[in-house]
Amino acid sequence: MLTRRVIACLDVSAGRVVKGVQFVDLIDAGDPAALAVRHAAGGADEIVFLDITATHEKRALLLDAVRRAAEKIFIPLTVGGGIRSLDDALLVFDAGADKVSINSAALGRPELITEIGSRFGEQAVVIAIDGRRNSGAPETAKVYVSGGRKATGRTVVTWAREAESRGAGEILLTSMDSDGMRSGFDCELTAAVNEAVQIPIIASGGAGNVEHFAEVFTRGHADAALAASIFHFGISDARSLKEELAALGLPMRLPC
Repeated sequence: MLTRRVIACLDVSAGRVVKGVQFVDLIDAGDPAALAVRHAAGGADEIVFLDITATHEKRALLLDAVRRAAEKIFIPLTVGGGIRSLDDALLVFDAGADKVSINSAALGRPELITEIGSRFGEQAVVIAIDGRRNSGAPETAKVYVSGGRKATGRTVVTWAREAESRGAGEILLTSMDSDGMRSGFDCELTAAVNEAVQIPIIASGGAGNVEHFAEVFTRGHADAALAASIFHFGISDARSLKEELAALGLPMRLPC
């Protein structure tokens, strides 16, 4: 079994890390670069910056925070939000990011996936999918964009397959039904997408305790799991989380 990854996510709005419930009721959690350093030191395998309002508000990319974080951390850094073109991706990579995450722009012009992948390698292209199924079957889950504000009419599974065919290296799958609830990942939806594609799936939305991570790695077959709230507010850190998961028999990369 391949090593599973634990990823710390920093949702950013107006230059600050925020966290909410189902994409609303946001509260301040700190400075992006400072938190990235803290989570890297705490044992996270990767860091993700997601500017959750960049596409909606047409704001500039968080290049300053990316630079400051990239200078001090030595684990992969993914940046998403407001990346609408190959030139936008180039700016992010030049600032020190290892991967870019694209969402709305890829849905609007899927060719962007191939363009970025051809230039920087497919491993550098993460497709973020925000899905909501409202208690329906996993296959019925629909894709939303613009910070969860706009329904696209497309299903999560169908879009994941197309993204892979166009050269995506990973899928970052967020369950909007579970986001911020701390009641567990949507393992059924994660498993459905994992079965539909061959590229790695990063599960997001709903992390609250060690058992939730264990479930999404086993029942959901996720390659990685991402969390925000449980790290930001001192409920846990990646090091202790990974040690507990390793004790349960899951293959983890334990920090020295």
